[in-house]
Amino acid sequence: MVKKKYSRREFVKKNSLAGIGATLTLGMTPAFAGNTMSSSSLPAVLGGQPVRTAAWPAWPDWNTATDEERVLKSLRSGIWSRADVVTEFENKWAETVGSKRCLVTVNGTNALITALTQLDIGGGDEVIVPPYTFIATVQAVLMTGAMPVFVDTDPETFQIDPSKIEAKITSRTKAILPVHILGLPCDIVSIMAIARKHNLVVVEDACQSWLAEVNNKQTGTFGNAGCYSFQNSKNIPMGEGGGIVSDDDAFMDRCYSFHNYGNPYGAIVGEVGAGTLMLGTKLRTTEYQAAIALAQLERLDAQTTIRNANAAYLRSRITDIPGILPYRLYDNVTRAAFHLFPFRYKKEEFNGLPVRDFQRALRAEGIPNMSGYTPLNKMPYLAHAFQTKNFRLMYSSDRLDYNNYLENNQCPMNDQLCEEAVWLFHNLLIAGKSDMDDIANAIEKIHKSAGRIKNQA
Repeated sequence: MVKKKYSRREFVKKNSLAGIGATLTLGMTPAFAGNTMSSSSLPAVLGGQPVRTAAWPAWPDWNTATDEERVLKSLRSGIWSRADVVTEFENKWAETVGSKRCLVTVNGTNALITALTQLDIGGGDEVIVPPYTFIATVQAVLMTGAMPVFVDTDPETFQIDPSKIEAKITSRTKAILPVHILGLPCDIVSIMAIARKHNLVVVEDACQSWLAEVNNKQTGTFGNAGCYSFQNSKNIPMGEGGGIVSDDDAFMDRCYSFHNYGNPYGAIVGEVGAGTLMLGTKLRTTEYQAAIALAQLERLDAQTTIRNANAAYLRSRITDIPGILPYRLYDNVTRAAFHLFPFRYKKEEFNGLPVRDFQRALRAEGIPNMSGYTPLNKMPYLAHAFQTKNFRLMYSSDRLDYNNYLENNQCPMNDQLCEEAVWLFHNLLIAGKSDMDDIANAIEKIHKSAGRIKNQA
């Protein structure tokens, strides 16, 4: 049987998270006749009763009574392109994360592209990136014309391994693009020290780490710039949207000008009537999207607190289950975002039950889950980029030798992580503490019957 591996966005799109716990149990048959196990102890995937049939909290979270007034006012105003409401959200987001300024863009991907280009990253440059991240991180580098250089993952934390960064730095390295993936902060303190030592630019991909903190300082505020995503599945959604924060006024003026066709803004000025002053594009967002984000921002802090508490409790419940290895936070992390709750699955502790069959059994128990990322350093988009006209003009044939590139960008620890990772979506973590028990009990139940599930898979 072919089992499709869903990405996070495909999973969110294909499943109504509010009702998946119930819908996954539809059509379950009674326990097999003559089975010595009780219906409650028999795994649901084999016909037993699921641990959970109740619905999980829906996402996005939307309160009609409190959230719609501002959005409707924006719609009825007829002022839909960026204006005062977008500016209001920018100011509030900058204040929330502790940065001087914020610029909202159409999405997090273009926030990254804007930040990189306005820090003068482009053709011929190399940018250090992790292989365990969403595709947008690396595509943003390629869209500037720069070359991504992959540094292996620390499987315990799911983050880029800072101890392996310096070995990948060359005379062409101009930037590090660390990612606080899954809402778990990377070792940004060590990365910043490396960047200062080698005079490198740092753009933080904080697209999954809203309100996360290292030493009580927000992720996204350590580097030259921090970029966020407000896409529909994110912890603070506006449908589609992104943001850049920085304390550098000249840089932020360039970003603003770039996102508005290169027209004058702030320090980007010229002679009166000179018109457009720099290369740019159109990345402005809408007023009603900003109104949605303002409503979501009202409850982000409280929800982040709940996610952290539930994640810590769930971690404590599953950490002693053989074959289940939950994430590890770095010691200086004072708060995580938990866009996803990740753990590694060791099939040898589950009688050799393949991870996909474990995931299927977990879903049958009413616990929605996802596979993690696949290795970004091995995907065909890289070969395609190297074959484009611009890359062939910017780089020598030796640097565009794809087989040689693959050899130089091997990430064996990441390969292993991609085979073992299982994710739980963040909406599960805004349920109650007893709901975390459902997750832990379901995993324990599967562990006890893993051999039987394997034999009948």
